[in-house]
Amino acid sequence: MALRVAVIGAGASGLCAARYLSADPARYLPTVYEQTAAVGGTWVYTDRTGKDEHGLPVHASMYKNLRTNIPKESMAFSDFPFDNSLQSYLTRQEVLQYLQDYAAHFGLYQCIQFLTRVDAVKPVHVHGGVKWKVTTSKVTDPDKQNTEQFDGVIVSNGRYSVPFVPTIPGTDQFQGRILHSHDYRVPEPFRGRNVLIIGASYSGVDLCVQIAAEAKRVVISHSNPPNMALRMLPPNVRQAARVENIMGPNIVRFQDGQEFQADDIVYCTGYRLSFPFLNTECGITVQRGRAFPLYKHIINTAHPSMSFIGILHNSLTFPLFEVQVKFALGVLDGGLSLPSKATMDEDVDEDFKDRSEAGLPPHHAHTISFLYLHYYTELAKAANCRPIPHTCLSTALDSITSTFADPVNYRNAT
Repeated sequence: MALRVAVIGAGASGLCAARYLSADPARYLPTVYEQTAAVGGTWVYTDRTGKDEHGLPVHASMYKNLRTNIPKESMAFSDFPFDNSLQSYLTRQEVLQYLQDYAAHFGLYQCIQFLTRVDAVKPVHVHGGVKWKVTTSKVTDPDKQNTEQFDGVIVSNGRYSVPFVPTIPGTDQFQGRILHSHDYRVPEPFRGRNVLIIGASYSGVDLCVQIAAEAKRVVISHSNPPNMALRMLPPNVRQAARVENIMGPNIVRFQDGQEFQADDIVYCTGYRLSFPFLNTECGITVQRGRAFPLYKHIINTAHPSMSFIGILHNSLTFPLFEVQVKFALGVLDGGLSLPSKATMDEDVDEDFKDRSEAGLPPHHAHTISFLYLHYYTELAKAANCRPIPHTCLSTALDSITSTFADPVNYRNAT
């Protein structure tokens, strides 16, 4: 009998899971729950911020003029290439169209329940094994719930929807405009203004360039390591150390002693992992940006029939989702043997310890940076699948380096 599998989310990672589940109908019967009316997850643009038309928090963090920061040659699923006629650095519309085409090509729409919110997931013991009760409701009728039982659960609700905003002394005194990059859409509202951007990872750099085209002055505050040093910024942009505090209605003081009179503050400080539907019995703890215990950042060691796809940060996205899905399905159907729970938990702890000793803070527990490229090859080997091509990795790494070295022009190289 086919294994019933619940997939939470129809963004890129959820669609990838659905593609491989639905390809083997004798083995799997997938149901994908999607809270919105469309596939694409964070790639679905909306002008709205705050709440959506159903009163739920807007999921997507997409802004109007986004282009990818790695080329399409490093983004495609292995069996579904991008159109060769497209530019290397894609617009958000091109990526969304790609995901819509992917879903249509593999017949995934038939297994997706749109406008369906997952309210609760909990394990239940049946005949000596673990099943999953998944409770859902329609966003148009939230008081009417439905509960179904599944053999496995794949959590793929994304990691870029719940903003993280650090605590800065004096913020309550600031009288200008404050927003997180999650709510940024277009640069025009910053025309002629003095703007502080806090954070200089990918979104911080991208917003810095976009906003500088409209703003009077921009200061980007960060503590990037040497391999992420910012160069060749627009002429009206200067860099500063981390913010120390905010003084009065609009003065910001930095740790290097500089001060800036800001009209607006834009936090580009990342996102929180959020799985509000997981019952405590699922055995997953989320703390300081880290979800654990997850073996290989995928498998719930307490209940291995639950997996998480796409919670890694600073990594290849679509190609890595494929490898993660193949690993998770191998575990689910018994084709791959896992170590004991104790051994897996030890591996999880050791991975976190290595990151701590390398100087990474807890919220980088799921970051795949230059230090952790071995993850790609080791996971493919464990999943008994082809590794991500070296050219795909090297092209992405070159692009990431260029993001910081020449943020204004790097996309024009190809």
